[in-house]
Amino acid sequence: MGRMPASASSPAAPFTPPHFQLVLLRRMADHNPGLVEDARRALGASPAEMREANRRWQAMARGARSRGAAARYRSVLGTPESTARRQLGDLECEALLWPVPLWPELRFEVLLAPNGAVWNDWLVRAPGVEGPELRTVDDLVPWSCTVDEAARAFAPARPMEGTAPTRWRLAFTAPDGRGERRHCVAEFTWGLLQRVECGPAEAGPSGS
Repeated sequence: MGRMPASASSPAAPFTPPHFQLVLLRRMADHNPGLVEDARRALGASPAEMREANRRWQAMARGARSRGAAARYRSVLGTPESTARRQLGDLECEALLWPVPLWPELRFEVLLAPNGAVWNDWLVRAPGVEGPELRTVDDLVPWSCTVDEAARAFAPARPMEGTAPTRWRLAFTAPDGRGERRHCVAEFTWGLLQRVECGPAEAGPSGS
């Protein structure tokens, strides 16, 4: 796993892939502080370094002289591990994939529209890696799955507006451990599941 370089605390230091992983974690800390704390320590970074990495990333993204989002990702993450073509309705996108050492089975995906603009950027399952088996609400534990995996497992899922930038929500109906169906809303940060909130069980059991 990539660890923070010795000069990570310096604002003038290069912004590296470990810094970017801190940015991902910073957005997840509101929902899962314990998991984020463990991951931050695995990167060898302090809480101050995580805050500074997020501040620098925001400055890079919003600065008046900020380069395009795609170029910014390439400058920080390097050459993509792989590329692929994705058809999204009538739009053909180019998918750029980078490894994320904190989550070895995932990749950070950037979807580029034909004009080069970033259409989407989030975590997805790595090509060729089998995702989790999602059958009930109990399987939806933090960091267990991505947006598209949850949407497929509990189709039809309805996308909802996220509560903040880099967040997505899905509404769906799923059985709990006793087979009773519940209306649920799952929240994702950078495409990775953070939490699920479900209402009371419906009148009948699953499949009745």
